[in-house]
Amino acid sequence: MKTNMNKRQYAYKVIRTRIVDGTYAPGQRIIINQIAKEVGSSHIPVREAIHQLESEKLLEFKPNIGAIVKGIDNQLYKESLEVLALLEGYATAISATNITAQGITKLKEINREMKIMLDNYELDKLGALNREFHFHIYSFCPNELLIKNIEETWGRLDIVRQAGFTFYPKRTPQSIEEHATLIQLLEEKVSSATIEQYARNHKLKTLDAFKLRS
Repeated sequence: MKTNMNKRQYAYKVIRTRIVDGTYAPGQRIIINQIAKEVGSSHIPVREAIHQLESEKLLEFKPNIGAIVKGIDNQLYKESLEVLALLEGYATAISATNITAQGITKLKEINREMKIMLDNYELDKLGALNREFHFHIYSFCPNELLIKNIEETWGRLDIVRQAGFTFYPKRTPQSIEEHATLIQLLEEKVSSATIEQYARNHKLKTLDAFKLRS
């Protein structure tokens, strides 16, 4: 028998996954009875999951309607990128003190694969490789709460990425070059402050590309 907390987490995962993968579209109402039946719980864990998703700005409450999928507007997207720049900069700096030689080699392989995908214009694979690159770095970060917050913020941005709004062909070659520089900084074990600033600026340049496009 699942505990109430586990049921809440399960309901949260079900709803959030469907928002991120586009199963639940912006404006769609979340039916509490339906979710409760699917996860085998009472209404309470589902309501708790909904409140959490409201705090993450993935759902919003509408009077006489209930919880609906909020999606992400331009302003929230920009704010999420700004927060992500701070979180990822710090996570990269922490990871730098723990990353192994094998970890560095793996980063080089991923970045090389990104270059091949770009040259072959297999654009649909670049986003997944970019995520793999950064989260491989974070696999060396011992701060689990920090990584959880990064994952949640990426999840919000994934809603926009799913619609194909965040791919910038002109930005991608520069991003791959920046990855190579970041790998070099990690390999040379430069100061944490230098790595944090570089990783932060790397993310902020994506925000700059978004602003130019919007």
